[in-house]
Amino acid sequence: MDLDLILAIAHHLAVFAVFGLLLAEVALLRPGLAADRIRQLGTIDSLYGVASVLVIVAGIARVIWGAAGWEYYVANWAFWAKMAAFILVGVLSAPPTLTVLRWRRELAANPAFSPDAAQVTRLRRFFAGELVAFALIPVFAAMMARGYGVL
Repeated sequence: MDLDLILAIAHHLAVFAVFGLLLAEVALLRPGLAADRIRQLGTIDSLYGVASVLVIVAGIARVIWGAAGWEYYVANWAFWAKMAAFILVGVLSAPPTLTVLRWRRELAANPAFSPDAAQVTRLRRFFAGELVAFALIPVFAAMMARGYGVL
């Protein structure tokens, strides 16, 4: 296998991992969260962060060492739109991450802790925003793969 193929596979696997972990968080986040679910959310959110870093590392490697060459990417508006969507996903993921961390601290102090329904609803809105922004990423990636976006 050539390097471009290996980098593409690594990048795609990391992206699908991020998406799967995001869906897992959405599925777990329900009113009446028990202690075990809060801990599970924390673990999944940590893995989500690790997988996101892998997406970035593999993506940068593709830009630098991939077959298209970095020149293709920097001059492509679809690439920059894809980056903007990815950054938006990251920005929208910060409040849920901080909230889950806070919940874990509260759970450590009070084993009976459970977030109220309003907090859960608020987080679900952030996750909905992440899913919408995430859906744009493959749209722009498909455009790039077909030569759209070249300035």
